[in-house]
Amino acid sequence: MTTSTPNTALWPEYLKALRQEVVPALGCTEPVSLALAAAIATRELGRPVERIEARVSANLMKNGMGVTVPGTGTVGLLIAAAVGSIGGDPDGRLQVLKGLTDVQVAQAKAMIAEGRVTLNVAEVPNILYAEAEVCAGTDRVRVCIADAHTNVVRIERNGQVLFAAATDTAQDDSPYDLGAASARDVFQFAMHVPLAQIEFLAEAAELNNALSLEGMSGKYGLHIGATLQRQSLSGLMPAGLMTEILTRTTAASDARMGGATLPAMSNSGSGNQGIAATMPVLVVAEHVGASREQLLRALTLSHLMAVYIHSRLPKLSALCAVTTASMGAAAGMAYLLDGGAGTVNMAICSMIGDLAGMICDGASNSCAMKVSTSVSAAWKAVLMALDGTRVTGNEGIVAEEVDRSIRNLGELACQGMQQTDEQILHIMMHKSVAA
Repeated sequence: MTTSTPNTALWPEYLKALRQEVVPALGCTEPVSLALAAAIATRELGRPVERIEARVSANLMKNGMGVTVPGTGTVGLLIAAAVGSIGGDPDGRLQVLKGLTDVQVAQAKAMIAEGRVTLNVAEVPNILYAEAEVCAGTDRVRVCIADAHTNVVRIERNGQVLFAAATDTAQDDSPYDLGAASARDVFQFAMHVPLAQIEFLAEAAELNNALSLEGMSGKYGLHIGATLQRQSLSGLMPAGLMTEILTRTTAASDARMGGATLPAMSNSGSGNQGIAATMPVLVVAEHVGASREQLLRALTLSHLMAVYIHSRLPKLSALCAVTTASMGAAAGMAYLLDGGAGTVNMAICSMIGDLAGMICDGASNSCAMKVSTSVSAAWKAVLMALDGTRVTGNEGIVAEEVDRSIRNLGELACQGMQQTDEQILHIMMHKSVAA
């Protein structure tokens, strides 16, 4: 552990970032965002909804088309809007769908079957945008969420504006600022922040481990975690720490993407990112017999490093952000095994050299495979770093200095992958129509 004096100037921003970005979420957060808009609109309407007209940004459409909505057994944004309106908690934020009943789900499915729920792509500049307009008779209420999954920016009733955020880029609560952050300062914060201020991160281990146990039942998604466990027991995969990291992390993603009615602790608006930043760290902590303080500091390092790296990326993009969350996990695991900031930096640089090209082609059960790939790369990068080896600054987009490497990754996602994102959505929409 480094002994240099920590720079505490940004600590309030780090704590604010953790509080805002590491929160419980039930289900994939893109469909949940639309469900929340529908729930809020229905409350404002004040009577049973007859029709729903939903509009979402292209990126949110991509991430909501193929994922199972918790408690429904059904994929997509139509069911999210319908159950959000019928049974959603308008004050539930990312847990808006907690407590859905079978009757409510049946009513939502009937509403869709009767053609009373429509969905279109909204022509908006926002990467993340969800709009629900609910109607009954001549009354109409429109709710718009933009830029963050629970960030309501506009409410209208029968054309009258009831609420409008100051700007369309308003954020939940007061925004944090990580513009001056560095990987070194993130590490120092995690090592020295008073434990009482990060105690809440223990819930990340509790929630995501519960999802992992649920996913190990083999009932969800592609049941990759359960499959890996069986193959380990059969001898086709070696037993050991890496296999346990892959199995337990992927099982949590299986459950989350397969519609389990348990919340995940999310990171940067994504349950899968929260899982990837949590479960590898928890498994390694158990393996080394880490103290509670060591676990909390490792989780803090992992989640804050993931938030810091993701802050250099668009909210949604063609780059699979499970990769950046797993870079956080690499930091947390490296700390538990070595304790040095240098090892952490080496591991992150190697991961950028390894995973920079992994695309996001929408939220779906196959996200668990990307989780598995990313945490495997994280473990490989940690082992390399422990042996004094890393991808060097002479290779690809990786620089010698870790923060420059992170900025390069951000520039790739922000500027270099825009056309890739458009092509992915085009392929997905065309495939859907052809089917």
